[in-house]
Amino acid sequence: MPNVIILGAQWGDEGKGKVVDLFAEDFDIIVRYQGGHNAGHTVYIGDKKFVLKIIPSGILRPGKLAVIGNGLVIDPAALLSEIATLREAGVDVTGHLLVSNRAHVLLPVHRVMEKIAEAGPARIGTTSRGIGPCYEDKTARRGIRIADLLDSASFRAKYDALMEEKLAIGRALGVEEDLDWTRIRQEYEAFADQIRPMVCDAAMLLHRAINEGKSVLFEGAQATMLDIDHGTYPFVTSSNASAGGACTGSGVPPTRINGVVGVAKAYVTRVGGGPFPTEILNGVCEQIRERGNEFGAVTGRPRRCGWFDIPLLRYSAAINGIDSLVITKLDVLDDFDDVPVCVSYRVAKREIQEIPPTAAGLEQVEPVLECVPGWRAPTFGVSSYDELPAKAKDYLAFLENRTGLEIGCISTGPERNQTIVKPGSRLEKLVRRNGAQ
Repeated sequence: MPNVIILGAQWGDEGKGKVVDLFAEDFDIIVRYQGGHNAGHTVYIGDKKFVLKIIPSGILRPGKLAVIGNGLVIDPAALLSEIATLREAGVDVTGHLLVSNRAHVLLPVHRVMEKIAEAGPARIGTTSRGIGPCYEDKTARRGIRIADLLDSASFRAKYDALMEEKLAIGRALGVEEDLDWTRIRQEYEAFADQIRPMVCDAAMLLHRAINEGKSVLFEGAQATMLDIDHGTYPFVTSSNASAGGACTGSGVPPTRINGVVGVAKAYVTRVGGGPFPTEILNGVCEQIRERGNEFGAVTGRPRRCGWFDIPLLRYSAAINGIDSLVITKLDVLDDFDDVPVCVSYRVAKREIQEIPPTAAGLEQVEPVLECVPGWRAPTFGVSSYDELPAKAKDYLAFLENRTGLEIGCISTGPERNQTIVKPGSRLEKLVRRNGAQ
């Protein structure tokens, strides 16, 4: 059975949580490899709704092992709260969730630092959960890791040094936060005792498991266009949400990865600031937002909506080496007479196919739109490709032709069974045990 990465191919919120949950049934281990509790993966199972922020979506599949990799920044309070919520919902977490000892610890002071930054002129529209400042400390080599948290003496020394630095920054900026740093340190020492049984050397655990023939599904947060290196910088997240992040964020070498599955909506959304070439700036945006429930799973923020962007998908496919594409929320477009698709960009009367490297450059592009006939028929809940309206199939074929990617799966609703996996597709061979035979 292959080891496969599932990631967002646009600006996030593509429905990765459902896709990971759907395919986790056919894998032994599910690994989250980057991000923090600013990324909400929503999964519907019957009448239950789960919003997972740190824990891999695979935890909802009985008997599977969920691993939080070293590439994450973890707020222990948020993690323990999420575990408690899952237990209340009847999900068995004990023995099925492990945490890398090399992941970094997110502290309340990181939220303070982010709020200070977001109040300034360089505001980019973050969730203010402290994710960016925690990654800053990691990169600056002053971060605190889970292994440090479990060593009381090491944690106290590192924590006190970090607090002295942050307090000095706050004073220099004229900001005084009423936080009891000693009490917070004691709280985190208590958190350490609670998470200790889950902590392990995740990289070596995965190495042994793969050598034993077990299969691993890698779950990304955010998406390619929010990748710190390859996204619309500086309007990006603080980690590598692209395929390369699966290796650095888990310790699994690239030679052990067998495939990459990209997830994209049948249109595009993005949250927060930053360029968005195909953004819809009229009432149609509100129509899509309401029909697609385009509000953040964690923050509730309304998402900006736009038409499908072919140049963006080609770029994402190149960066990640996408083997197959999952298209979600096809049903949101059921009522349109025509569906515009961006097939190229125009800059100063010249058409281009590439993504400009700067946010300013991308702000200047004009989308070249081509209208595809709508299907004006319901696709919600359809679970067979043959049952899709002919014009809906034509729309999917148009996207395949222009992106050069196989569409191996179509989601027509939030439930597991509201999904079409195309028989004989490369995706089926990658993610289904019976499809790999």
